[in-house]
Amino acid sequence: MTIKFQYKIAFVILVAVLQTTFAQKKDENIGTEVVNVVKPYTPTISDAFKVKETPVLDDEETLKKELINYNIFSFPVASTFTPSKGSAAGVDKTAQERLFKNYATLGFGSYASVNAELFITENIDATDYVAGMLRHQSAQGNIKGVDLDDKFYDTALDLTYGSKQQAYSWNADLGYQNQVYNWYGLPENFGVNLSDADRATLINGINPQQTYHNFYLGGKITTNDSFFNQATVKYNRFWDAYGSAENRFFIKPTFKFSIGESFIKTNFTLDYLNSSFENAFPIDVDAPSATSFANKSSYLILGANPNFQILRDDLTLNFGVELVYLSTLKNQFQGTDFGSESDFFVYPKITASYKVVGNIMIAYAGAEGGLQQNSYRDFTNQNPFVSPTLLIAPTDSQYDIYVGLKGKLSNNVSYNIRGAYASEKNKALFKSNDYSQADTNENYIFGNSFNVVYDNMKTVSFFGELKADFSKNVAFGINGTFATYTNDFEEEAWNLPQIKLGASLDVNITDKWFAGANVFFVGERMDFQEDKSFTTIGNNVKTLEGYLDANLNLGYKYNQRLTAFLKGNNIANQAYEKWLNYPVQQFQVMLGASYKFDF
Repeated sequence: MTIKFQYKIAFVILVAVLQTTFAQKKDENIGTEVVNVVKPYTPTISDAFKVKETPVLDDEETLKKELINYNIFSFPVASTFTPSKGSAAGVDKTAQERLFKNYATLGFGSYASVNAELFITENIDATDYVAGMLRHQSAQGNIKGVDLDDKFYDTALDLTYGSKQQAYSWNADLGYQNQVYNWYGLPENFGVNLSDADRATLINGINPQQTYHNFYLGGKITTNDSFFNQATVKYNRFWDAYGSAENRFFIKPTFKFSIGESFIKTNFTLDYLNSSFENAFPIDVDAPSATSFANKSSYLILGANPNFQILRDDLTLNFGVELVYLSTLKNQFQGTDFGSESDFFVYPKITASYKVVGNIMIAYAGAEGGLQQNSYRDFTNQNPFVSPTLLIAPTDSQYDIYVGLKGKLSNNVSYNIRGAYASEKNKALFKSNDYSQADTNENYIFGNSFNVVYDNMKTVSFFGELKADFSKNVAFGINGTFATYTNDFEEEAWNLPQIKLGASLDVNITDKWFAGANVFFVGERMDFQEDKSFTTIGNNVKTLEGYLDANLNLGYKYNQRLTAFLKGNNIANQAYEKWLNYPVQQFQVMLGASYKFDF
């Protein structure tokens, strides 16, 4: 076997040598040739060719690939390496704060003020529950420079019974609210033409107290898997100490259908309002005997608002329209009955948003409108010093067109900017009542009450907001609104500011201590008031100066149940006027505590 293997090696070497020899002889006489270069070669793109990823084979027969099986022979290798066992890194977990069902808050402060709240909820069984809330706020007044009683009380009780089933949930609500306010805002020059004794006698004869009562009964039902989405129903009875009364009933069902990735949602509205005032503001306040008849009004609003929603990647569109039928059932003003009439309105309900850069920049726009049902209760919530002689009418918000950007500047900083243009007919404005110094006047005809006037108005506004959560312990926010108004009938947009600014800061100092600050600025406003007792010197258009209000709070968590707080309001100690002739309480301080508990 050894000899044959050597023969084979010798034969291979001999063939290789012969091949090399023949090759050298063939190349010995290669010859010569002259090559003339006309110009340097400049390649172009057309000279290049692209090699096909899958070449075409010209072979008549493609050979079949042989199947190759690979086998790995493994055997154990001894090793003396022993890895050490690892341990999980320690993570500091924050203890989850216990949630309590009930709480009670009680605080006392300057101006003999009291703030109290009690909230209780209890599960009856696995699905039903009952809840109640009692709230009380009051102050005994004693505002500097005020001649009339200026105390106020606000007490409310709300009760709820609810049930959460697998397919639906519902709740029934019952409540009552009692508010006591005083028309304490006498004009600056009130009684300057009288002697001190006569002025004191006139002021002592004024009883400025007004009392409001509100009773409501309502409920809400919501379904989970049904075209019937939800429905809200509520009856509200509101009345005061001067024979004014109001009844309001509304029901708002909502239906929702899904078509693929789109939704059709339709809201229906039935809103009935009946208001009556036993008193009317005198036609001539200098002759109180010339009293007008009371104002009465009744309105029925029927509305349908279908919306079609489209969701496409970063785009969200809502196309809708609101169809509203208004029936004026009664309209009696100053003894004149204007009869009944009906109107039909069509309002746009279109909104859109687009994620330009994810959540960093979202562009949004919209065009919306609607018929707003004004009420005596709504007006008193905005301005409790109105006279019980109002004319109630709805506001036709024709359209509100807006466009804006919102998003995040970083993970902790968000922003929102918006510009808007709105047109409204019968826009409700608060305007001071004219007055006289006749001792036979009603208690609200001494320049200490407000009327509601209606005007057609166009508003251009700009809004900006910035929020920052610097950490889990520090949160900051700032916002501002700038607006200009154009009126058709009134000289000014009474009591509407052009500038509103606000800022807030919340800080968790330690696990036990926390603090917060809230500052807001309201620009100057305009009002109108005329003294009918004698010829007024100067312009009857009044300017209310802008004001800055700063508030601070400090809290201490004694434990999970008990928290103490200290609040300081209007720390700049400004006696500014939110409404004409109505200075507010200056620097106020309140000390109190809140206690959480379970039964």
